[in-house]
Amino acid sequence: MLYRNFGKTNEKVSILGFGCMRLPLIPGGDPSQIDEEKATKLVRYAIDNGVNYIDTAYPYHGNGMTKGGGASEPFVGRVLKDGYREKVKLATKLPSWLIKSRSDMDKYLNEQLERLDTDHIDFYLVHALNKGDWDRLKANGINEFLDSAIKDGRIKHAGFSFHDKLEVFKEIVDSYDWSFCQIQYNYLDEEFQAGTEGLEYAAERGLGITIMEPIRGGKLVNNLPNEAKAAFDTAEVKRTPAEWALRWVWNHPEVKVVLSGMNTLEQVVENIKTASEAEENSLTEKELQLVTDVKNIIESKVKVNCTACAYCMPCPAGVNIPRCFSAYNNYNMFPGDESYKYIPEKERATSCVQCGKCETHCPQGIKIREHLKDIRAVLA
Repeated sequence: MLYRNFGKTNEKVSILGFGCMRLPLIPGGDPSQIDEEKATKLVRYAIDNGVNYIDTAYPYHGNGMTKGGGASEPFVGRVLKDGYREKVKLATKLPSWLIKSRSDMDKYLNEQLERLDTDHIDFYLVHALNKGDWDRLKANGINEFLDSAIKDGRIKHAGFSFHDKLEVFKEIVDSYDWSFCQIQYNYLDEEFQAGTEGLEYAAERGLGITIMEPIRGGKLVNNLPNEAKAAFDTAEVKRTPAEWALRWVWNHPEVKVVLSGMNTLEQVVENIKTASEAEENSLTEKELQLVTDVKNIIESKVKVNCTACAYCMPCPAGVNIPRCFSAYNNYNMFPGDESYKYIPEKERATSCVQCGKCETHCPQGIKIREHLKDIRAVLA
């Protein structure tokens, strides 16, 4: 396992972080029903093999952004028993969308400490910031809250995760003495949200930078067009699509931790192996051009840039939005794909009532209702 210095925190972090958002589930599809036996083996195997950054959040493995805390934090609290807590840096996030007052901030942090069964959080992020949430949080005293939580020892370092435009990202970076931040970044998202310019802007100011969605919610592994796979196969050094995606992100010296939501042992083993070799600036110019070629192939086919984060869920009308988008993209990327027909009828795009609730929670800014109309027209 390779390690990098995490910005101004002076912490040494594994370049691979374990994201506890997509843990294995008990059969049945309920996201709150984590298969604890399998998930425990995965997380502890990763820690035993050098991963020291564990990332969770208040809503993960729950039933949507508007509900209470999900199952991930309590699971992480249990999996870090038996001496594992002392081996890792623990990251979780303040549910920014639930904060209505200064007292709410203490309320949720204290609840999270109990859920995680720990007396401190190493890396505490203000979750999924956008312009509206940031303005509301500032008005309610977020800076003073973070200062006080650091002073009393409940958190060690303050950061934020981000989903908005570049100019908003820069504003937030400059609005507090942050130690780190978390952004979406992969070879398809060089100019999306914070993008490369935001990555460099934060790094210049000494922030440690964590990357989420390095393989686009699995899309850069599971949904690659055949032409893209064939392009990767032409490389002199053979790598899996996951290796290419991760190596591309780790190639940037500004990146310190890349989060992966691993849910099989094979994924954990492969990613740990890659993380033992992925030095910064280690890809050749020819390899970087190959990744660009693959990017161009994918962008010519993908219709909806959804990462299946499920922040749009639950849909009041019962539409399974991420699954509909996944099926629509598969249909466009792979001629003859029939995955849409396996979606239960009540969960298809035809059930959409155009209420727009989903769009208020989508961190990607996707025009969900318009795409659901397209899906009805093409696939119904």
